[in-house]
Amino acid sequence: MNFYKKFIKKPIKKLGETTFVLNLISAVFYYYTKFIGKTTRWHTEGIEEFHKLARKHNGVILVIWHGRAAMIPFFKEHDLPLNALVSLHRDGQMIAGLLKRYNIGIIGASSNENATGGAIQLMRTLNNHTSVCIIPDGPRGPRMHMNKSPIYYAWKTGKPIIGAAYSIKKSKIITKAWDQMMIPLPFSKGIFKTTAPFYVPTDTPEEDLEKYRIEMEKKLNELNIECDKFIGISPTLPDNGNIRRKKYQIKEKD
Repeated sequence: MNFYKKFIKKPIKKLGETTFVLNLISAVFYYYTKFIGKTTRWHTEGIEEFHKLARKHNGVILVIWHGRAAMIPFFKEHDLPLNALVSLHRDGQMIAGLLKRYNIGIIGASSNENATGGAIQLMRTLNNHTSVCIIPDGPRGPRMHMNKSPIYYAWKTGKPIIGAAYSIKKSKIITKAWDQMMIPLPFSKGIFKTTAPFYVPTDTPEEDLEKYRIEMEKKLNELNIECDKFIGISPTLPDNGNIRRKKYQIKEKD
């Protein structure tokens, strides 16, 4: 066992943390998502409005759940200024490599690492007429529960929040993962949708921000469930047992 750990497991782990390997993996992810995007028959709603709003308001706050993040960059217009908040750990480095290939800037931070620095960079990004993307249940969950950061930045800047979601019929849901990530497969049917713009008035008392957080969280969850139902798969739900399924039930599409 000691031989295995010393001469096999540890060297493989170190190799996987090298810049070369991380760049190679992110390149594979990039070409895979492009392949999925090109071979999927998409139904889209709200994407043109999202791009128009981003330009009208000189930046918006895009929010997506961790388990449905992989295909979002495919729908961004290449010349639309967008920076994403990315965790600083190993997986975050791979994601950063993927996003850079889609011409998305990186704000390096997480809830546990460089949180203050990331918050400052994010605010500067919004003030510099650039949209930001936040995964408000990352990096470790709980799944589909929104932290306060998107609400706070919307409150401080007056920028609207836009939620985005997608679903693909031929896909694998990693049920053992905390985020139940969707791994899409090619040559399938898919849907991409966005929410209507969500505003937090800048004169809102700080103690009232929680109600906006709850409301936006519900809208994003409903959007994800709506996408899953549209293509006929079982909806992924928040992992908190206190949230009942009926709260997010949406009328089946005819």
